[in-house]
Amino acid sequence: MPGPGPIRTIALTAALLLATAACNSASTQGSSGKETGSSARGVTADTVKVGGIVSMTSASGYSKKDTDLGARARYDRANAEGGVNGRKIQYLGAEDDGQDPAKNLAAARQLVQRDQVFAVAPMSSVTFSGADFLDRQQVPTIGWGTLPSFCGPKHIYGFNGCLVPMPGGTLNQTWPEGLAKVLGGARGKSVALIAGDSDAGKFGIRTFKQGFAAAGFEVSYAKASVPATALPNDWSAYTKEILRANGGKAPDVVVSVMQTPYNIGLFTSLKRAGYKGLITDPTDYDPGLLTKDTTRQALDGVLVLLQFQPFEADTPAMRRFKEDIKKASGGKDVPLNMHMMTGYMSADLFLSIAAKAGKDLTVESFQKAAAAFSDTGTLVGDRAEPKGQKESFGCGALVRLKDGRYEVAVPFTCYEPIPFA
Repeated sequence: MPGPGPIRTIALTAALLLATAACNSASTQGSSGKETGSSARGVTADTVKVGGIVSMTSASGYSKKDTDLGARARYDRANAEGGVNGRKIQYLGAEDDGQDPAKNLAAARQLVQRDQVFAVAPMSSVTFSGADFLDRQQVPTIGWGTLPSFCGPKHIYGFNGCLVPMPGGTLNQTWPEGLAKVLGGARGKSVALIAGDSDAGKFGIRTFKQGFAAAGFEVSYAKASVPATALPNDWSAYTKEILRANGGKAPDVVVSVMQTPYNIGLFTSLKRAGYKGLITDPTDYDPGLLTKDTTRQALDGVLVLLQFQPFEADTPAMRRFKEDIKKASGGKDVPLNMHMMTGYMSADLFLSIAAKAGKDLTVESFQKAAAAFSDTGTLVGDRAEPKGQKESFGCGALVRLKDGRYEVAVPFTCYEPIPFA
C-alpha cells in the first residue's frame, strides 16, 4: 500500500486534473465532448475510438509493451474486414503507466477527458488505480483480469474472466490441476507459494493457497514476502525458508506468483541450492527471454501456466493469431509472447461484444450486449458475460522450457472452478 505521502500526491494530482478537465471539456457520456453525429463519447458515424493502458516500462525492467502490438494486430484485422457494424476502430495505442498507481490513474483520465475514447482495451498492469474512475465514467474496459478490479465493477471485464474473485465467486483450478497431472496426482505432494509484498501478491497467495489445497496438495509455505518495488540482490534467505518448509525438507513444487526478473533470481538461487522439485510461474512464456544464457538456464525446466492456447497448438484460431501478429509487425516473424496474446484477446472481447451491440453503439447497448454475451472455441476457451465478471473462463495449459524450447506439458484444458471463500 502507498504511504501517506504518495496518497496525498495522488489526491492532489487527481484534483488538479479534475480542475483542468472542468475548464476544457466534460468527461461523461452526455458531455459536449461527444463527436459530431455520435450518440456516445468516442463514437462517430464511421469510427470508434479506443485506447489502452499498459506497463511499457517498470523499475525492474519488466515490460508488457507487446500487449500494445497484440491489440493493434486484432484491431487491424477488424478494420481490414470492414470494422464493427460499419465503423472502423481508431486505436490510439497504449499509454505507459510504468506500474505506477498515480500514472495509471492519470492515463485513465487522459484517455477519457482529453482523448474522448469510447473504451479502454487493453488494460494490463500490476496496478489499476484508474479502475474506479473508468467505471464511474462508464468506459468499457477490458484487460488481463489478474487484479480484483476486474471482478465486479459494471464496466470492467477480464479477457479470460475474473482471476482473483471476491468471496462468493469462484477460483480457476487450471494451475493446481495441471501440476497434479504432471506429478501423477496431488495426494501426498507439498507446495510452496511465494509472491511479492503487495496487495496483489497477498491476494494471490490467499487465492492460490485455497486452490492448491482444494486440488489435494499440502500447502507447506505461503508468503507474500518479497519486496515488490526493489529486486533483491540476495535470494538465499528466501531459498533457505522454502527448502525447509516441508517439515524440514524441500517441497515437491515451488510456485512463484512474481514477474520475470524476480523469478530469474529466485529460480537461479533454488537450483544452485540443489533443488530438484518442480518450479512453476504464470509469466515466463516468452521466447525473447531465451536469448541470454543466464536467463535460459534459470528458466530451464520451469512449468509456465497459460490461460490461453499455447503457441505450439495447431488450430485455426492460433494460425490466424500468428498471421495477424506478423502483419502488424510489418511482415516480420517476431518471437511470440503472452503479452501479445493479452492485448489481442482484450481487443477481441471488445470487438465481439461491440459487434453484438449493433449499429447504435452506446455504453447502454454495449452493456446490454455484454449481459447476454457468449461464444465458444476462442483462444481462451468458451466465454460468457456477466459470468466473466465473477469467475474465470476456467481453461488453460502448462508449457515447459526444455533445451531452449517450449513444449506443451499439459494441453489446453477446461476445469470446473471451485467456490472461493
